[in-house]
Amino acid sequence: MLKVYGRKDSSNVQKVLWTLNEIGVEYEQLDFGGKYGNLNTLDYLTLNPNARIPTIEEDGFILWESNSIVRYLASKYDSGGIYPSDPQICANANQWMDWQQTTVGQYIVPLFLGLVRTPYEDRNIGVIEASRQGMIKVMQILDDHLQRNIYVSGNEFSIGDIPLGIVVYRWLKLIQDRPKMTNLETWYKLLVKRPAFKCNVLDIPFK
Repeated sequence: MLKVYGRKDSSNVQKVLWTLNEIGVEYEQLDFGGKYGNLNTLDYLTLNPNARIPTIEEDGFILWESNSIVRYLASKYDSGGIYPSDPQICANANQWMDWQQTTVGQYIVPLFLGLVRTPYEDRNIGVIEASRQGMIKVMQILDDHLQRNIYVSGNEFSIGDIPLGIVVYRWLKLIQDRPKMTNLETWYKLLVKRPAFKCNVLDIPFK
């Protein structure tokens, strides 16, 4: 059985678990990272020398990096489904996945760390505010894109929606003082209706 190494409240692990539930693949989830530790053990470093999560293991095949795992699983088990068969639609989905990890990540990560992981008295308000402003800018880009698209890569749900769906969930939970983005909110409501999103993201308190 496919194994997923990583704690359920990690956003990167949630990408993988959400994908697996969408495509109906059985798996075993193992708690690694955070309060569970075990990332610097020799056994785990053999799987992932970066000492990060998630990592998957399937019949001797090892893969790390969350977006790469999502692509692998979807292409293997649901090609033509959440992994688009049209090359241009697929490329577009991949574009938005990469955008989440690079452009959006530079703002949501310090925002999350500052508001969730840092005691109030130790918070760097300047960094938090700069990250909030950065998130408004990139979320507006997504909102503009969704004015012309039902989902991130067109009319159908795809791998492109998974990383951004988790980011937007955290953004909406963390920041109440934000401009209204009707297209983004309409798209997000579609994600909320998906059982795999609910059980792997909405129902898991983030820490």
